[in-house]
Amino acid sequence: MNLPELVPATLIRRYKRFLADCELETGEQITIHCPNSGSMRSCAEPGQAILISHSDNIKRKLTWTWELYWSGSSWVCINTQRPNHIVAEAIVNGQIPALQNYDELRREVPYGSHERVDILLQNPQRPPCYVEVKSCTLLDPDGVIRFPDAVSTRALRHLHALREVVANGGRAVMFFLIGREDGQGFAPADQVDPAYGQALREARRAGVEVLAYRTRVSPDKIVIDAAEQLLF
Repeated sequence: MNLPELVPATLIRRYKRFLADCELETGEQITIHCPNSGSMRSCAEPGQAILISHSDNIKRKLTWTWELYWSGSSWVCINTQRPNHIVAEAIVNGQIPALQNYDELRREVPYGSHERVDILLQNPQRPPCYVEVKSCTLLDPDGVIRFPDAVSTRALRHLHALREVVANGGRAVMFFLIGREDGQGFAPADQVDPAYGQALREARRAGVEVLAYRTRVSPDKIVIDAAEQLLF
């Protein structure tokens, strides 16, 4: 996925979940939109370099959006609106072997109890495949990429909905997209949200497939790289 033109800045602070202050190279300090509702542990340290995008939409209160964060060894995609597009693009381009041989890809399709699945893959000759995509940015001190970085009842609901799909004869996939190049391996963040870790393991045993893929992140694009080892 190609990114819009990004402007360098230095992070001052992130606060109230969806706000951040930063300093442009000109010395001007501005408030920007932070499109990430998580804790952003390991990717919101003041003083670090970030990249931001500008919108010409006059209806927006904040015209700048935080896109990438420099961890010291890798750019990190903190914009949680990007992963669904990245995964959908990779499926269409044949980069996810486990998600091939489907005729149609649809986005945001209603399913379960008042949920909308991120990606629905369909083929008249096969059961429908429901794919939920989660953005992973948390790098634990042990070097493992984990999810979630904060307690998430919404993510828990999605696991239950995927289990319902399997119980009804469909195919369900929990897809973790790792938005950074440092770290190694993927596992649930049991110390952050033990209920989610338990639910993920139970969903896997019940037939929900779990995939984790790393990305290559640069200031101009984010692309799927390779499957990451599951450590649980």
